[in-house]
Order: sequence, then structure tokens, then C-alpha cells
Amino acid sequence: MKTVDNVYENLRRINENINNAVSECGRNSDSVRLMAVTKTVAPEIINHAISSGVSLLGENRVQEFLSKQEIYNKSAEIHFIGHLQTNKVKYIIEPMTMIQSVDSLRLAEEINRLAIAHNKIMDVLCEVNIGGENSKSGISPDELNQFLEQLSIMNGIRVKGLMTIPPPSSGDIFLGRMEELFNRIKDNKIEGIEMNELSMGMTHDYQEAIKHGATIVRIGTGLFGARNYNI
Repeated sequence: MKTVDNVYENLRRINENINNAVSECGRNSDSVRLMAVTKTVAPEIINHAISSGVSLLGENRVQEFLSKQEIYNKSAEIHFIGHLQTNKVKYIIEPMTMIQSVDSLRLAEEINRLAIAHNKIMDVLCEVNIGGENSKSGISPDELNQFLEQLSIMNGIRVKGLMTIPPPSSGDIFLGRMEELFNRIKDNKIEGIEMNELSMGMTHDYQEAIKHGATIVRIGTGLFGARNYNI
């Protein structure tokens, strides 16, 4: 059962853990943002989290977001983090401030087209399949440079960094590989590409992800409790 009291206490504990992890690796306290992942969570619980200090939401499903967006407290920033079909981009191009799950040239082209039509530049992250898992979306690390160069010439999108969901087993190994990949691309300085954001780490590994350079950690279950798929 998701209650407002549970959310408040969970948020306090998560923020404490984030601050400890940041301090242990010598980073600035404001270098990591907590994203509240809202999949299956009722809007009133999400709004309580916002009133308690959450400023960034992560949406996984277009239809679920559309059913809840009018109820949301409008003070929070919203990113799309789930697998996104090209025919659904039109529904989120306006309300989202970032799309974190850009995993194909076709999707990037559609985001670019619609962003230009809406007279905006959409911030995006490129999703990397760091573990090479067939069950997950994302660009192969070997193909990432070429993909970024293709995106760099699009006028309607602005690449801000990378996102990944590493394999649950041996996660620390893949977090380290992702950190190396992120830093290597950052050092290469591809024209038109920014490498400011590294979105990785969830409920089970966000403290380790911070130690490997994550700037956004995506937490759902740890904040809101077990998912209720009836919502």
C-alpha cells in the first residue's frame, strides 16, 4: 500500500543515501538529481512526492502519462524514460522536457521533425545497451559514436548525454563500463553533442551508480513501494 507517510520517509532516506554516496566520491552535492519513476503510481501520491521536494518525474508509458498529466502538480519537470514508438512521439513532444530513451535513428528523426514543427529543441539522451542484452533496447557501445554523429546535425534535438539500464547481475562491472564510455565520448568532444548527463542507477544500485558518475538516478520502487499494476 502506497501511503504519503511511506513516501515521505522513503524520500528522506533516499536523499540521505544520495548525499552520502556523493560525499564518498568527492562530488558536489548538487551533481546528482533524483528522478521519481511514476509507473503505476497514483497521481495523488506523485503530487505528495512533489510537495515533499521531488522536482523530476520519469514516465515509462505514453498512455499512462496522458491519463495522469492533467492531475500532476505542474511544478515538476518530466522526462520520458520508457521505450518509445515513433507513432507516440507526437503525444509527448510538447509536455516532456527530455526524452532519455532515444535508441534508433528512426526515432531520433521523428523527434527532430516534431520538435521543429513545435518550434522547440528537445533535449535527449541516447540509450546504450551496455550489457548487450537482447531483451533491452539501446545502441551498442560500438555503434554509439556513429549514432551520435548522425544526431549532431539535427536541428530539433540536443543530445545532453547517455542513459542505460545495466544487467542486474554483475551490475557494478557494467556501471564501470558505462562510466568509461561516457568519459571517452566526453573527451572526444563531438561537435554538436553535449555530455553533461549520465542517467543510470535504480532502486537496487543507485548508490553504486553515483560512484560511477551518474548524474540522474531513477527510483520508483524504493520511493513509492511495490508497483500496483491495477492502476
